[in-house]
Amino acid sequence: MDTIYSRNNTGIHFERIRYQTSGHLEFVDITDAVEEVVKRSGVQFGMVNIQSKHTTAAILINENEPLLLEDFKRLLERLVPEDEEYGHNDFTIRTVNMNPFEDKNGHSHCRALFLPTSQMVNIIDSNIDLGTWQRIFLVELDKPKDRTISVVVLS
Repeated sequence: MDTIYSRNNTGIHFERIRYQTSGHLEFVDITDAVEEVVKRSGVQFGMVNIQSKHTTAAILINENEPLLLEDFKRLLERLVPEDEEYGHNDFTIRTVNMNPFEDKNGHSHCRALFLPTSQMVNIIDSNIDLGTWQRIFLVELDKPKDRTISVVVLS
């Protein structure tokens, strides 16, 4: 994890958190890192927005229970199988948003349709106000990649 941050006097605090994911359908618990951003912001009461800057990575709030995370993975694999045919993967006909290192990751983009790219959480007494079992996850829907999360704290 690598963090870049900036603070100003307008009641807005911004940081970018970088992660290297290790594989597809990985659930990275980023709760502690978000909590640290909130602490550095100095905001006592407000909101924090956590946003993925990628089309094949999501931000999710749920329980960090290993069997449940495996259930989530199986559900996404059933809903959007990797071995389906996706037009996005056909480089003989696709002409938009191509680069020399393009991946055949249509399944990752389709899985992203079912998950949010951001979450907004209340800040109460300088702490993110999550429920007892709630955690914030970066969900990797593609292969191992460098990922950037944008975090904005508002007072």
